Amino acid sequence: MPLRQMRRLSRRPLIGELGEAVAGALMRANIHPPAFRQIALPDGFLDAGALPTLHDRYGISTDAMVASIKSWL
Repeated sequence: MPLRQMRRLSRRPLIGELGEAVAGALMRANIHPPAFRQIALPDGFLDAGALPTLHDRYGISTDAMVASIKSWL
């Protein structure tokens, strides 16, 4: 079955994490999914605060992730 899409969710930074490792491994294996999308924290200094507020702000709350994934389908 051909790979049509790949998604990666993380509550960690986008840069230097599992998503980049997976994307690199796929490319080295000559596998190029038409869609490779990630949801993760931005790379940089982030605000401090209550986790639910921060999850909403950075798009990693459950509702925000569900909405992102639905928009990709």
